[in-house]
Amino acid sequence: MGAQWKSKGKELVANAKGKLFSKLAKDIMLAARAGADPAGNSKLRLVVEQARKASMPKDTLDRAIKKGAGLTGEAVHFDHVIYEGFAPHRVPVMVECLTDNVNRTAPEMRVLFRKGQLGTSGSVSWDFDHVGMVEAEPAAAGADPELAAIEAGAQDFEPGHEEGSTLFLTDPGDLDLVSRALPAHGFTVLSAKLGYKAKNPIDPASLSPAELEEVEAFLAAIDANDDVQNLFVGLAG
Repeated sequence: MGAQWKSKGKELVANAKGKLFSKLAKDIMLAARAGADPAGNSKLRLVVEQARKASMPKDTLDRAIKKGAGLTGEAVHFDHVIYEGFAPHRVPVMVECLTDNVNRTAPEMRVLFRKGQLGTSGSVSWDFDHVGMVEAEPAAAGADPELAAIEAGAQDFEPGHEEGSTLFLTDPGDLDLVSRALPAHGFTVLSAKLGYKAKNPIDPASLSPAELEEVEAFLAAIDANDDVQNLFVGLAG
């Protein structure tokens, strides 16, 4: 949880898939501003690979690229906004949003943070490191994450969000380099993005089951907001 929180127990797999596609489409449109060709646009290449691994329909993927690159005649504008604060029981949270209307998103965030505490810019981010996050899984038995991290140029590694996967942590500027290098060292890249990792994550064992349930409910409510792209939470594990 210290790197990135993912909601548990989605009501319907279809709803979860739809929300994932919506988030990926936003990332694709934003990245495509710098060019519609993934071969010459590393940020777009990374998110396109992630979309393909998530089985996003090809027409949806192509439409997002063209729309973001301005090839459809439609105006696309998203603001990248980060909200900082605390979940219940002083668990630090950073909420990354992509929104086409900050005047809608800001009050929605204020309402969602009523069960926690919405902070000002810098109130929480000082306790997080800005890092590249590459989640990958072994392509073959015996793949060594420690050796792969060293050879690919990652700064560190830890268990990933998917079962059996590894999260390779990089300098922000090395994200594309590491994601390109890992396949040669026995790992298949599942996703690659910039994010925030807590420097001093809270041990979930320090919270009672009821308190942890409050935190989970708070995070699930925020994650359900359509403008939220990522949640980065200061909980260990």
